[in-house]
Amino acid sequence: MTDTLYGRMYLAAYDTDAGAPYDRTRTGFLLRAALLAELACLGRVADTSGEVAVTDTGSTGDPVLDLVLSRVGEHRRSWKAWVRADRAETLAAVEDRLAALGLVTVAERPAFRRSARRGVTVRHAADVRALQARLTAVLRGAGPVEGYDAVVLALGAVGRVRHLVPAPDAHAHQGRLDAMTGRLDAIAPGLGRAVRGLPTTMVAAQGGMGGG
Repeated sequence: MTDTLYGRMYLAAYDTDAGAPYDRTRTGFLLRAALLAELACLGRVADTSGEVAVTDTGSTGDPVLDLVLSRVGEHRRSWKAWVRADRAETLAAVEDRLAALGLVTVAERPAFRRSARRGVTVRHAADVRALQARLTAVLRGAGPVEGYDAVVLALGAVGRVRHLVPAPDAHAHQGRLDAMTGRLDAIAPGLGRAVRGLPTTMVAAQGGMGGG
């Protein structure tokens, strides 16, 4: 598996039955939020009056984190704006990184096909299902939750990743999920607000509200 928060988020959102991310548009949003959270946890970005401010421009040693860090360093924008930005580029970068690590295989499909032009297959589906089952068990438990797990579960809930956070569990454990989302507030208040607004943002991006 992978130690990165963004890698954990991608694999948690992967639908092993369908052989693809459960929804590429929504996965892009979740990855953007996960990457910003990871950079904040690493002390590379911080919340400054509701905007993302780069606090350390040095290399993280990870190409995907470095890519997002370089983009964020170009402009001062709100957390919501950065969660929305460069989603397709980020999704492809994450998949390429996981492919380089031997966790997935990537195949480009012909452009004329109506389905997604990129096919991604996890190399060890049983391990991915075990990760997802562990995370769901964490949600259903009562003990403390490790930081990255809390972020993945909070994002999985707002993104409606139902194989990770089934609807009955989202209802039954709402208080626990709220506490996990609250961990994002501790990382960066603006990020917490952006994540809470993600359901509306994702609907708009998929055309449900005429947004893009």
